[in-house]
Amino acid sequence: MGEHIQLSVRALVEYAYRSGDIESGFHAISSMTEGTKAHQRIQKQYGEQDQKEVYVSAEIVMDDLLFVIDGRCDGLLVDGEGGGLIVDEIKSTAGRLPEEIDHTYPVHWAQAKCYAYSIAKDRGLQELTVQLTYVQVESEEERRFRQQVTYEELTQFVHEMVRSYYPCAAQQLRHKELRNRSIHGLAFPFAAYREGQRKLAGAVYQTISEGHKLFAKAPTGIGKTISTIFPSVKAIGAGLLQRFVYLTAKTITRTAAEEAFALLQTNGLHMQVVTITAKEKICFQEEVRCSKEHCPYADGYYDRINEALLDLRSNETLITREVVEEYARKHTVCPFEFALDAAYGADAMICDYNYVFDPRVSLKRMFEEQKRQTALLIDEAHNLVDRAREMYSSDLNKADFLEMQRAFKGVNSEVHGAAKAVNQYYIAQRKALGEQRQEVTESLPEPLVGLVEQFAAAAEKELLAPAGGSVNPELLDLYFRSQSFVRIAELFDERFVTYTESLRGEMRTKLFCLDPSHLLGVMSKGYHAMVFFSATLTPLNYFMDMLGAGESEGSYSIVIPSPFSADQLEVTIAPLSTRYQDRERTKFSIAALIAKVTQEKQGNYLVFFPSYAYMNDACEQYQLLAGSNSSSSSVRTMVQVPGMTEEEREGFLAAFQGGSGETLVGFAVMGGIFSEGIDLVGDRLTGVVVVGVGLPQVGLERDIMKAYFDRTDRNGFDYAFLYPGMNKVLQAGGRLIRSEHDRGSLLLIDDRYLQPHYNRLLPPEWLNYRVLRANEDQMDPNTFVPRG
Repeated sequence: MGEHIQLSVRALVEYAYRSGDIESGFHAISSMTEGTKAHQRIQKQYGEQDQKEVYVSAEIVMDDLLFVIDGRCDGLLVDGEGGGLIVDEIKSTAGRLPEEIDHTYPVHWAQAKCYAYSIAKDRGLQELTVQLTYVQVESEEERRFRQQVTYEELTQFVHEMVRSYYPCAAQQLRHKELRNRSIHGLAFPFAAYREGQRKLAGAVYQTISEGHKLFAKAPTGIGKTISTIFPSVKAIGAGLLQRFVYLTAKTITRTAAEEAFALLQTNGLHMQVVTITAKEKICFQEEVRCSKEHCPYADGYYDRINEALLDLRSNETLITREVVEEYARKHTVCPFEFALDAAYGADAMICDYNYVFDPRVSLKRMFEEQKRQTALLIDEAHNLVDRAREMYSSDLNKADFLEMQRAFKGVNSEVHGAAKAVNQYYIAQRKALGEQRQEVTESLPEPLVGLVEQFAAAAEKELLAPAGGSVNPELLDLYFRSQSFVRIAELFDERFVTYTESLRGEMRTKLFCLDPSHLLGVMSKGYHAMVFFSATLTPLNYFMDMLGAGESEGSYSIVIPSPFSADQLEVTIAPLSTRYQDRERTKFSIAALIAKVTQEKQGNYLVFFPSYAYMNDACEQYQLLAGSNSSSSSVRTMVQVPGMTEEEREGFLAAFQGGSGETLVGFAVMGGIFSEGIDLVGDRLTGVVVVGVGLPQVGLERDIMKAYFDRTDRNGFDYAFLYPGMNKVLQAGGRLIRSEHDRGSLLLIDDRYLQPHYNRLLPPEWLNYRVLRANEDQMDPNTFVPRG
């Protein structure tokens, strides 16, 4: 017997029978919980002799391949009249139930018949009944359809499906053979490991081998990307994994991962890697409207997708955005859905954090069995704390419901009434708040959640059958935000608070996740292994706490020291106050210091500030100083602006070239797009200046966080302000030394850097600093004294 193909019933029938379009603009989204409840309610109606969740498996030999097809059928019932067996397949929907058998879905019948085939073959039955049970999740209405089928009919039906899947299976086997052979002979793509690289790569491989969580703090420039990807590739070759997902926060770090895979490919690796790009970025249309009426790439998508995937997989391995777009245009398929479909069958995927951790976006098509054979590599993991906090929080505004109340008056009484009820709730809340303007509670606002749920149900009906035939885009947006609010309400526990704000006549309620660690653990449950890595997991115990190390057994950490020598980096601390109340007083001294540093040595400099306003004020002062100095004619400045496009970002970075004969000074914000994940190696970057200690602005949310962490016996100031702030400093300073050949100067401007609480968070390679001592109002940049 040749190779065997393990295949789930669901995967087989979806491949063979999915057809038609990407459904029009609105998808009714009953939650997974509602679908499970509907299944359980039907199963409770079964009789004593009936069985539920019955595991089935069948083997089919076709040419040189053995197909092993398995799954679980919802119910195996005994027919009370004839005594035969009935295979029951339950489908829940938030939309309308099928009216007659012709309106049911072929893929649903195919799934039921697959289960029936396995049962008939196993039990030697010549005939049995297949039944589709449809349930409307809101009304709980049920509708059943039956077909009597013979074993001969089932055999022919299932064999035809397997025959249609055969080319795909044969291609997968060819790829797997090439992949494993290439991994077996694959060497580390550099002549030697950098100091610390082998240790990190070994820790990653061991983590995957043992199925644990690893928190790795490894310095900037060590080559973390290749040191995590290479051992993960080797783990696939050793049969420890089927695939891994490389998760990033920013486009620029996705590019670094793609470059690492490309490097391995030039060294002989044959492996399929898919990059997932956000729908808004990759959509071919001017407006994202996923319906056959508005998009030719959605029209008939499922009629063409199997051929498109086979073509792609037969010819490509590094499936970047550009490759996805090329094949999507060739086969006229939606590039976003195409990339997702390709990713599920790939050896590795590169994507944003939210595809794993966000309950609204996560890879829902990845089955539990696939998860158990998948590892997660979480790049720049320090970013995940605040990103997760956003994912697990949700807010709503009164004004949006008032707008829907007005828009649907006389158009749809149910939507109008539901929106009005929410609006009236807010009016009552505003009266209750009085002059208080803000309210923070540790309890869920259940009356509001109930009203929002009713609004979502009314909106869903309208969106499924819109008055006038076209969907109201504002209603669609508010529907999704209402669904998000209700979903987050289901997650609400002691790690959340609810806060309500009344500002200038507007009311806003937010379900605010303070500690995302538990939910990160829940969303990542089932994956084989996880590696969190960053240069700035400082302090490590804080990040392990916030990223869910305590949510599972087997969490380990590793700290890799910097491989670079002390003489590569010259660090200076200027103890000037950058506190908000002192900025006007010290801004001239700071601008003068930046001018001196950037004019002393020709080259490229990045100057980081804690906010746009502070940056713009200082840049203006710097330009005045530079303009008054006749020797500064060869100094050019660039300034980061909010909301830069990808082209503008690339243009900003492209200006940093070595040997240009001029000095370039780039002004940027800490925690922004230029403060992490960028590589300006060699003489592309001469020096970095960091102004301030990066503390988040004081405000309601940070104050709530501080109070929560104080209340839970953790230092509230450290957790809410100090650690997130200093992390931005470490990231900004880390732009400088990226290789063993880099040299540069780092200037830290703030008197707090000399306070023990802040000083202890500086990395060891920064501690051989000099201190600029002078009266901060008339600071003389020539006055330096050594540390100590």
